[in-house]
Amino acid sequence: MSVSVKSSGLSELDQLAVQTIRFLSIEGVQKAKSGHPGITMGMAPAAYVLWTRHLKYNPSNPRWQARDRFVLSAGHGSMLLYSLLHLTGYPLSMEDLKNFRQWASKTPGHPEYEPNHGIEVTTGPLGQGLANAVGMAIAQKNLAGYFNRDGFPIIDYRVYCIAGDGDLEEGVTSEACSLAGHLGLDNLIVIYDDNHITIDGDTTLTFTEDTAKRYEAYGWYVQMVPGDGNDMAAFEKALQKAKSEKTRPSIIKLRTHIAYGSPNKQDTAESHGAPLGDDEIRLIKKKFGWDPDKSFYVPQEVLTHMRKAVEKGKEAQAAWDKMFDEYAGAYPNLAKQFRDAAAGKLSVNLDGLLPKFDPGSSIATRKASGKVLDALMPELPFVLGGSADLTPSNNTKFAGAKDFQKDARDGRYIRYGVREHAMGAVMNGISVSGLTRAYGGTFLVFSDYMRAAIRVAAMSKYPTIFVFTHDSIGIGEDGPTHQPVEHIAALRTMPNLSVIRPADANETAQAWKFALEHRDGPVALLLTRQGLPVIDQDKYNSAVNLSKGAYILVGADKPDVLLLATGSEVNIALEARERLAADGVSARVVSMPCWELFEKQSREYKDSVLPPDVKARVGIETGVELGWSKWLGDNGIFIGMSSFGASAPGKVCFEKFGITVEKAVEAAEKSIADSE
Repeated sequence: MSVSVKSSGLSELDQLAVQTIRFLSIEGVQKAKSGHPGITMGMAPAAYVLWTRHLKYNPSNPRWQARDRFVLSAGHGSMLLYSLLHLTGYPLSMEDLKNFRQWASKTPGHPEYEPNHGIEVTTGPLGQGLANAVGMAIAQKNLAGYFNRDGFPIIDYRVYCIAGDGDLEEGVTSEACSLAGHLGLDNLIVIYDDNHITIDGDTTLTFTEDTAKRYEAYGWYVQMVPGDGNDMAAFEKALQKAKSEKTRPSIIKLRTHIAYGSPNKQDTAESHGAPLGDDEIRLIKKKFGWDPDKSFYVPQEVLTHMRKAVEKGKEAQAAWDKMFDEYAGAYPNLAKQFRDAAAGKLSVNLDGLLPKFDPGSSIATRKASGKVLDALMPELPFVLGGSADLTPSNNTKFAGAKDFQKDARDGRYIRYGVREHAMGAVMNGISVSGLTRAYGGTFLVFSDYMRAAIRVAAMSKYPTIFVFTHDSIGIGEDGPTHQPVEHIAALRTMPNLSVIRPADANETAQAWKFALEHRDGPVALLLTRQGLPVIDQDKYNSAVNLSKGAYILVGADKPDVLLLATGSEVNIALEARERLAADGVSARVVSMPCWELFEKQSREYKDSVLPPDVKARVGIETGVELGWSKWLGDNGIFIGMSSFGASAPGKVCFEKFGITVEKAVEAAEKSIADSE
């Protein structure tokens, strides 16, 4: 195979730097005995040009708010990113590169969110990163519209993303990129590594569409750079044009060759996801004129050259800091808002704004949520809402909210369209932008579409708020396709996701307070379609106890039975208690809106709510039983769903599936008998 090992448009020193990136990357994979070396070799020239000539960043302050954002959506090529971070002076050492994919290393197999190390988002599930980048671009446009003033471009950064064939095949990117085109996000530049290879082989096996025309149809500015990925003069020209584009997001289709320069493995599926082998690496080094006996070698002139990024970054931030000081003098209130938002501070005391709901009325928790948003959102300018084409049903648009659109960058409400997959990932991109947060709504049953994004948010501790309405068979006539039964339990299985199912309007208000104050992970709010009685706060314990996850709503100190419930079923438990009391049975009703928060309480508190010596227990929830055994013990009885729902009025569904006061009373009496 005859292969040129030089790139046009690069000096000899540039060429040496590109080769250094290539070899650090493939050697990291080889040492780990696992990984994806091919992309790192084909994309090294373009990544080098981007990072040394165009990207704005400060390795000494990776979280500088004015930095450009870089997303490696093709996260399997993580060693490419780690090599760039090390060489440009981020806190990733050579030892970190050698520990690629090892226990507790800073260099896991796919990039994991760590902004202090220069990792903007967690990528790996293909398509999520590119969809995150769309969210980042939305956040930048919104913040610029809020903060920037003539002569003061405080928020003036771009979002760059490297994506591969797999990213473009995933449906989530189709949704997200369609939305990006509609919104005219000209601050988003995607570099498409068009290397024609996936794990199964050549992309012609499955992927023969004209991607350029597809993106043109989305409303993107599309450029193609043919060849072998080494024409950096042409690539840089395309990059400059993309940066100059003022109305559309850009995608540069860069034809590359996977494992470029490998005598035996270039353009093979094998090089996508397996180490190249020591012998092959020696052959590649010889081809590039490197000493085959040196590994993890960085020529001093390359290190000196690339570490110039440190001083360059400091100078860029110093200039920005000077501008911000002048901005603060001219616009002190805006400057304070910027600093507070950057520090994660809420601008108001939520307790003073939360609406209070009076007993005696009935209101669906989705509608109560809307009223809470009406009260809070006008005072929280950096929280962006939205819905996947279910705004009237989700009640997610607050009073006075303006739509975020191409001609309305100051809008705070995002119309995601029927794009649940993208909505979750885009919200994550908004929520990691440093100043903004996102919430968005759909039906609980459609959380399945968003699960990958929810999982990444939980793993990465993104403070995204997922609003899921129509949370049970109470939906009624829409039937089992729209009635979630396994979804509550499924969401609870996810580590670091706080799942909150409030019992009434006042618990809903407290759920929003928790969600907005919680910064260490995502929150899922599960809300009803049907109206629920507002629980009397004077007669029963206050909803402020929601912050503890579970609390005694009402009941004796030494009850005969515990009635545990969440959401709409709390009212069933309250009525069951009254009937049991008439028969001389003492019952305690425990509202359990958030199991995850309850788990974090002290043993003393948990035992005070669920006394270990009370063996008679009944759990009531319109979902499957999974997880309830922990709270119910050996003698407890669960009332819930063991099948899919049915198309009928909601009240009929509750009756036919046996989620009723009568069944709760029977279960309580049986549990007491079984415990004696």
